[in-house]
Amino acid sequence: MKELSKKIDSCIDKIQDFPKAGIHYKDITPIFLNPDLCTKIIKSFAEFSKGKIDVVCGIESRGFLFGTQIAKELNIPFVLIRKAGKLPPPVISQEYELEYGSAEIEIKKNHIKPNQRVLIHDDILATGGTAAACAQLVENCGAKASQFSFLISLDSLDGKKKLEKYTKEIQILLEYK
Repeated sequence: MKELSKKIDSCIDKIQDFPKAGIHYKDITPIFLNPDLCTKIIKSFAEFSKGKIDVVCGIESRGFLFGTQIAKELNIPFVLIRKAGKLPPPVISQEYELEYGSAEIEIKKNHIKPNQRVLIHDDILATGGTAAACAQLVENCGAKASQFSFLISLDSLDGKKKLEKYTKEIQILLEYK
């Protein structure tokens, strides 16, 4: 896993003061120029979840990039979690608080079945607010947020703590302190 983390880190562009001053942006897009690395990432995520989940939920929009491929690798369904107003009805919604204001996410009604074990996937774990809202949305459907997976974690923002109330099964391939 350490070798995979190093390979991922070597592909990520670190951009100072983007999108605003004081932010140290981690651009994952160069990873997609390396098909071999993408395959290793997908295999690592799939191995973590094999036999433990029934469905993968990807968080809009970068959670779709690997989320669909994890689901395909495991031969299980993929469900999109989108910002409010992006899916046609009927939908199930979950509102959550942001640093300044609130946001809302949605899934298609009946796309997650009661008692399903769900992997929630996204590219980056920061404060954990969106992923926790997704877990609540999954649980409102009668399913279980069994696992989370992320390409990167920004550990200084303590997002993992918010998610541990749902499960301790959290896979992170690269952690930045």
